[in-house]
Amino acid sequence: MCPRGGDEPPRQFAQADGDGLTDGIVAKERRCDSLLAPMGRMAGCVLALLVLCGAGGCSATRATAKAAAPAASPTRYVLPNGIPVIVQEHRGSELAALHLWVRAGARDESATELGLAHYLEHMLFRGTTSRPTGFVEREVEGVGGAMNAGTSWDFTYYYVTLPPSRVSQGLELLADIATNAALDAEVLDKEKAVVLEEMRQGQDSPRRLVTRTIYSQLFEGHAYGREILGTPDIIRGLTRDTLLSFYRHRYVPEAFSVVVVGPVDAETVVSTARATFGRLPRTGTGRLPLAAPAQFRPRRTELVRQGAHAYLGMAWPAPRLDHADTPALDLLVSILGGRRSSRLVQALREERGTVVAIDAGLSTLGAAGAVLVSAQMDPVNIHAAEEQIVAEIRRVRDRGVTPAELRRAVITAEAAHEFQTETAHGRALALGRAETIWTIEDELAYVRRIRSVSAEQVQAVARRYLDPEQYIFLALVPPRNG
Repeated sequence: MCPRGGDEPPRQFAQADGDGLTDGIVAKERRCDSLLAPMGRMAGCVLALLVLCGAGGCSATRATAKAAAPAASPTRYVLPNGIPVIVQEHRGSELAALHLWVRAGARDESATELGLAHYLEHMLFRGTTSRPTGFVEREVEGVGGAMNAGTSWDFTYYYVTLPPSRVSQGLELLADIATNAALDAEVLDKEKAVVLEEMRQGQDSPRRLVTRTIYSQLFEGHAYGREILGTPDIIRGLTRDTLLSFYRHRYVPEAFSVVVVGPVDAETVVSTARATFGRLPRTGTGRLPLAAPAQFRPRRTELVRQGAHAYLGMAWPAPRLDHADTPALDLLVSILGGRRSSRLVQALREERGTVVAIDAGLSTLGAAGAVLVSAQMDPVNIHAAEEQIVAEIRRVRDRGVTPAELRRAVITAEAAHEFQTETAHGRALALGRAETIWTIEDELAYVRRIRSVSAEQVQAVARRYLDPEQYIFLALVPPRNG
């Protein structure tokens, strides 16, 4: 959560302090610059046809959905070993986005493996058995490209952006790091300082600390309550053998998805994918489904922290990504605190001056979700802020939302979708996440589902999920003088 006045709600993809994404190269950036555009689930809706078709050794199944935008349709091929390859022609950029998505995130770690999914994110671009340290960077950056990666509870993904003429080489590179990473012991040891610094920065940021602490309480005893970065003790003691074991067990064809978006030729992409990823043998290793969190237990916590301002966080459990209530809840959160004209921003910041900044966001993951409200204020106002937030929640539960508010929220969602999918990278993010933890069909239909939400449905989800008496409350307050 980024309390900054409500201009944007938190996204489902976030830095380690938020909804569960760390970015190995830009992890020091605030989650406010999250990789996806506003609206919890809007980041990822691609209005286009979905075609399931086969070429060469691919699946012969076909399915189509009515296009809602003039963009070229994404095409989904399935390689003989089961790896899906999603290709979408996108002529809005001179670069192509190539993504490798892996169903291996923090949720897949054992108690002794905490932080290993994220650590692999740091290591895979650092050399393979055929590409010594530094060669990966030269291969990508030497032709004007870029590369990066991110880790969530639900997945890890790697991407490169390259000129279209280098797509085949880019796919060969991703296939190489997927199975042949060197995981050099010397590089691994040096990278420990980087990861430990990420942890320290998380402790230094009050906003991140609020969010991480709330997640640990909201999802206590569940995989989503873990630190994606792991623990200092595990990271300090990490050995190559331990990391290699996790890599070999989790980075298998059954866990991979490949996404390519840009001014590309689908036949060339699929041919290269078949010659690289398609050669990987199945392992028979499947991912176990993640159970829902245990019954919610509200609690109140106050932590003393140096600083001039106090920070407040409030959270409620929410449904998982594919739940029927998600579109209405998305709009409700936008109306409450997703933009500058939202209720909480207007009531607490603009009218009363109780807070310096406030926002609300919906985080929807593969097995659960959360509604979060965060604010920054003068310490003397912290209890007043809580009371006023609860009052606004009661108001929306009792009186619902106005047609104008609903209309603005829908327009915000539509605009967010357009901004997110205007780049090849944004489209690839949407398609990769959909293929990994949802379905592409659901992503494609999400804008339509948002448009069909009624004011009555918004009020109903407010009553269903935002209990004004039961929530997680966390405050960071400066020490009292004397």
